[in-house]
Amino acid sequence: MLVASRPTSALVISPQNSVKWLADENFRGTIIRGILRRSPAFDFERAQDLPGVYGQDDEVLLRYASAEHRVVLTHDISTMIPAMLDQLRRFSRCAPIVLVPDSLPVIGAVEDILLLDECALATDWATGVLYLPLR
Repeated sequence: MLVASRPTSALVISPQNSVKWLADENFRGTIIRGILRRSPAFDFERAQDLPGVYGQDDEVLLRYASAEHRVVLTHDISTMIPAMLDQLRRFSRCAPIVLVPDSLPVIGAVEDILLLDECALATDWATGVLYLPLR
């Protein structure tokens, strides 16, 4: 039986095309630790580590994420969605958001986020909200 091999370029994602992430201030640390345990090179920033973003409202976080081309990880549907809509109205663009419900088990959140990170390129993302779980 003959099996065609894939070209190696289809299997490699260059660093400039990888997804960049931003965890909002209230994002669960257990999920972040789980991601980093499984993927130490995961490209993300935490809002609390950014002096211009820490302690600010969602609009500031979304402007930063948009400027830095980062996908936002959040649990906050009640404040983040209105902030996204306001930013779209004012600036005609906004960073994409991945909403992770508080009720989603940590392992499920880690697996879904790592799947998105592995399978998507930054160019695949558009403004909008992706709700987890993926299944």
